[in-house]
Amino acid sequence: MTCDEFVELVTAFLDDALDPATEDRFVEHLSRCDGCERYLAQFRATIAELGELPPDSLSPAVRADLLDAFRDWHRG
Repeated sequence: MTCDEFVELVTAFLDDALDPATEDRFVEHLSRCDGCERYLAQFRATIAELGELPPDSLSPAVRADLLDAFRDWHRG
């Protein structure tokens, strides 16, 4: 598994939504990659600090801008 693949699967991993084979590859990569270990720790810390944002906390325009920005993020 590459670091890019790892990053794409973090949310599914945290939601316990990976199939067993993919989860095994994810955990194996995590055990060998300090950068991804830090990334996962930062992701968990962000979730712990922010918890959950209420759905109406963003205006529709800001929400659309954020979705547009992140939709193409890994392509740029």
